[in-house]
Amino acid sequence: MAQSVAAWEQTLRSTLALTGELQPSDYDRPTDCPGWTVKDVLSHLIGVERMMLGEPQPDHRLPEHLPHVRNDFGRMLEIDVDVRRPLPPEKVVAELAEVLDRRLAQLPGMDPDQEVILPTGKPGPYVQFIRIRAFDCYTHEQDIRRAVGRSGNLDAPAARLTRDHLLSGLPYVLAKRAGARPGQSLRLEVTGPIAFTRYAAVGESGRAAEVDPLTDPTASLRMDWETYLLLSTGRRTPDQVTVTVSGDTTLATRVLAGMNITP
Repeated sequence: MAQSVAAWEQTLRSTLALTGELQPSDYDRPTDCPGWTVKDVLSHLIGVERMMLGEPQPDHRLPEHLPHVRNDFGRMLEIDVDVRRPLPPEKVVAELAEVLDRRLAQLPGMDPDQEVILPTGKPGPYVQFIRIRAFDCYTHEQDIRRAVGRSGNLDAPAARLTRDHLLSGLPYVLAKRAGARPGQSLRLEVTGPIAFTRYAAVGESGRAAEVDPLTDPTASLRMDWETYLLLSTGRRTPDQVTVTVSGDTTLATRVLAGMNITP
């Protein structure tokens, strides 16, 4: 679990360091998270970490109509964001730093195998939850960086956990979202600071899995790391990014359209 904790801590500390470069107006910039500004994303990070400390959510009544909130889970997450909207940015930043220190003090006493409810709604070991937290915090750090025009930390330790988390959904995207038929396959090449190439294929059962390199995949996609992150987390649609497609373009287009694996 130590590796996951270190990755989670590094991306949060990088986010806090970034806030030292921001002007007051930067906190009001919209991010790729619908309805959330830079300050709202910081508030969301605080809310989840306080929940992991076992603290109750604030007793706060949300407005009835929030266009960017689509379900009960979204309304639950919105409470910690909305309650901090009247606060000045420096108070939100200070609270994030404080809650990070408290979480770091808590973690050595946690059993990595302790069963908790994961963000997917299913039970799993605490170590898996920390890996997902590293992914979530890294993704939100990049949301903030894009919003304020300060690229950085793309090759963070948490980026590798993010890669593994996102790639776990590739077979599902190919078989279910893209509707690939048995025998069809995909080559995914990602360039940049987190570079990799993966292959997935659909078996006779209709289920897909990662496979060893193929000499003639049905379709191939090539993109840089940030583009892969944007597509797989729903921050951009295929028409908003640059991707090189070869082979069966119809299948490739369906894969691109279904790449978002986040709730």
